[in-house]
Amino acid sequence: MEESKRFPAYVLGGALILAAAVFGSFYYSAQSANTKDTLSVTGSAKTQVTSDRAKLVLNLSRVAAANDLASGYAAIAKDRAQTRALLARAGASTTDITEGPVSMNQIYEQYLSIPTRYQLNQSFTIQSDDVEQITAISKQIPELASQGVIVSIQALEYYYSKLPDLRVSLLTDAIKDAKARAEKIAEGTGRNVGAVQAASSGVVQVLSPNSVDISDYGNYDTTSIEKEIMVTVKASFRLK
Repeated sequence: MEESKRFPAYVLGGALILAAAVFGSFYYSAQSANTKDTLSVTGSAKTQVTSDRAKLVLNLSRVAAANDLASGYAAIAKDRAQTRALLARAGASTTDITEGPVSMNQIYEQYLSIPTRYQLNQSFTIQSDDVEQITAISKQIPELASQGVIVSIQALEYYYSKLPDLRVSLLTDAIKDAKARAEKIAEGTGRNVGAVQAASSGVVQVLSPNSVDISDYGNYDTTSIEKEIMVTVKASFRLK
C-alpha cells in the first residue's frame, strides 16, 4: 500500500520535470550565499531567406561485358555528348559544369555462369548562382531518356552563401529575445534583470519553412529554395 501511494507522486514529479524541460527553455539558479542570484534563459531569433546558389549532380551509366568494354566506353561517350548539348541548350555556362572521370565497377553476379560485366559511370556537376536556371535544367534532364541516355539526378541542392554574416545579426536579436524573456520571468519573482553574466550561442539551424526538424548538432536543409534560419543563445543575467 505504501509503494502504491508513492507511484502517483513519482509520475507527477516526472511529468513536471518533463514540462519544465520542454516548455521552459530556462532555469532559475539559486547560487550560494557568496554569489549573486542569476537567471539563465534561452533566447532565439530566426528569419527567412531565399537560396542564392544551387547544385545539380547527374550520373551517366552504362553496363558492358568484360570482353566488350570498348562498346561501353563508346556508349557513355555518346551519352556525354548528348548531355553537354542539352545543358548548352538550357543555357548552362561551361564554367559552371564539372565533368567527373569515367569510373568502372565490376557487377558481381549471383550465378557464376553469367559472364563478367562492368558498370561505367560518369558524373556531371552544375553549380550556379542562378537558382531558377538550375531548377529548370533539372526538369529537362528526363528528355535525355528519349534519346537513349541512361541518366539519373543524384542531387539537387540549394544553399545560402551569406549565412556567416546573417548568423552574427541573428545572435544580436537572440540576445535581445533572451533578455526580454528574463524580464518577464523576473517579474514573477519581484526582481529586476541586471547585466549579462555569461552567454553562449547554440548551433545554427537551416530549415525548410515551417519545419521542426532541429538537431543538437545543427541542421542544414538543402532541399528547399526558401529557408528559415534560426539561432539560439543561452544567457545568464544578474538579478537585482
